Amino acid sequence: MNRPSILDLRPGHSFVESMVKKGYDVYLLDWGVPGPEDKNLQFDDYALEYLPRAVRKLKAISGVNEFSLLGWCIGTIITTIYAALRPDDGLRNLILLTAPLDFSNKEAITFARWTDERYFDVDKVLSAFGNMPGEMIDYGGKALKPVENYVTSYLKLWDNLDNPKVVEAWLAMNTWVTDLVPIAGGAFRQLIVDLYRNDRLMRGELMIRGERVDVTRIRANLLNVIAESDHITPPCQSETILSKVGCTDKEVFRVKGGHIGIMAGSSASKCTWPHIDEWLARRSQ
Repeated sequence: MNRPSILDLRPGHSFVESMVKKGYDVYLLDWGVPGPEDKNLQFDDYALEYLPRAVRKLKAISGVNEFSLLGWCIGTIITTIYAALRPDDGLRNLILLTAPLDFSNKEAITFARWTDERYFDVDKVLSAFGNMPGEMIDYGGKALKPVENYVTSYLKLWDNLDNPKVVEAWLAMNTWVTDLVPIAGGAFRQLIVDLYRNDRLMRGELMIRGERVDVTRIRANLLNVIAESDHITPPCQSETILSKVGCTDKEVFRVKGGHIGIMAGSSASKCTWPHIDEWLARRSQ
């Protein structure tokens, strides 16, 4: 529901820019904006068609057969499915940021309670809209912390109107936050029914085009970045994957921050980005 520009937000505060300066070849994947004709797109299409196509392209351009892959939030679902189903494609390092993979603890996951079939009719919503409007999901996310999102953010801007750097940063972030795109209807149905309600990924029951997604088949080196104050993806959703993957080189990195702040906040360039660089550097020789 958000654009990938958050990873390349503005000069001097861009994860992409930072990694390029460190010597990495960085490919930022934009999934585009689903239209009415895309309402049936599923994780199957993203993980087994779109992502492999991008991988083939980066291999052709770079001339290498091994690569690293970074996914953030829902992007981690796609990358995890891909890594499990295609472990021999050359994926060497897998980085997961605030990964919503384990949906077993319903009480700790507010969205799991809100999307319970007793209260939320996913088919009725999708029959009306085709794709899930980004604005509806955005409202749900902001409703988790209404005062902070609807009041505190603007008070911070008001208090710093005489500080050009703060105003520039606020405008860049606010532009990104409000520039929403819908989620393809088929993928959204899978997200709600297969994951939020039935936890099929971690239970080893998720089927993608006839293949069972078995995360124990993941052999890529794994860095799991968890935001300790994440109210969108609580840490309990990200922790389990470490004990299930088949790789031996795996690390969890906990950051003091929220769902977006760990990669786009003021301290990201001093904490999260350097750690990702150091971790990748040791595994990219």
